[in-house]
Amino acid sequence: MNKTRRAFWPIAAALISIPLFASERAFDSSVFAPAVSTAKSMPRLRSLLISHQGKLLLEEYFNGASAARKANVKSVSKSVMSALVGIAIERGHIEGVDQPLADFYDDSLDSGKRAITIGNLLSMQAGLETTSFYNYGAWVVSDDWVAFALDQPVRSPPGTRMRYSSGNFHILSAILTETTGRSTLQFARDVLGRPLGIRIDPWTQDPDGVYFGGNNMEFTPREMLAFGELYLNEGRANGRQVVPTAWIEDSLTPRVRSSRDTKRQYGLGWWMREMAGLDTAYAWGYGGQFILLVPDLRLVVVTTSSSLPGDTRRRHTRALYDLLEDEIVQPALSLGDRYAD
Repeated sequence: MNKTRRAFWPIAAALISIPLFASERAFDSSVFAPAVSTAKSMPRLRSLLISHQGKLLLEEYFNGASAARKANVKSVSKSVMSALVGIAIERGHIEGVDQPLADFYDDSLDSGKRAITIGNLLSMQAGLETTSFYNYGAWVVSDDWVAFALDQPVRSPPGTRMRYSSGNFHILSAILTETTGRSTLQFARDVLGRPLGIRIDPWTQDPDGVYFGGNNMEFTPREMLAFGELYLNEGRANGRQVVPTAWIEDSLTPRVRSSRDTKRQYGLGWWMREMAGLDTAYAWGYGGQFILLVPDLRLVVVTTSSSLPGDTRRRHTRALYDLLEDEIVQPALSLGDRYAD
């Protein structure tokens, strides 16, 4: 996966002149017919969208879903938060990924936590005990979500190991709120929603009014697709630079390998793994919410699924990985440039 940086840029550079969702044209639907057939058999799946070179090739909805219905994208929100942090750095609200927490919480942190950086939080290398999984319930019923996350013990030195934790991104949301002088919602609407032409609705807030940094944003599948296209297009959309190009590159560069699945790596709010022999990056949310980027193919794939807990959730996610790799990425190798302008 260390090829991600090399693979991304030659492809993305060619996309700058391609408008998002240019006029759809006829294509051989049999390329993705097996994928649609499989998707229809998955009771938790809600949508499947595929774009190639900025053109929407496939848009299917399942199990009562529709194009207008927003989905709770769960931890896909972390990838959106990463974009917001990158914009905040570019605008001078935050110094950079090496800025330590001591600059924001100096009086309340012990020495083992003062050196945790913005980059450590974004790459899940803060070293703090997780607020996800077994600790999630206690965290979200606490009176102060930020303090709860910061009060967790240091389990590994910052910057050394991946410990997945939504609390990392909630701390980032609090920092954005403090440094921009606006709520994370207001900032997101201004710097991301308006330029992309998407509506960002309010989502969960903590008891202090800080918007949940790592969870529960809601978007339509097409809005998710627009966000994915933004990353393949070097941060440009609708004729303007929305996210700094350098931030896109940094976000999609692996920084740490998952301790739960060695096939996966993590950048700045984005997962990475190989599919069908190609490097991919993806935003991933609980239950089966995906924005998958395949730079070598100029491909973006979006799925939404039921986000409710259940006995079939893990099986659904495994089946979804197989669908993405075997029935979408692999067949997409045959597309080539057939739909290029």
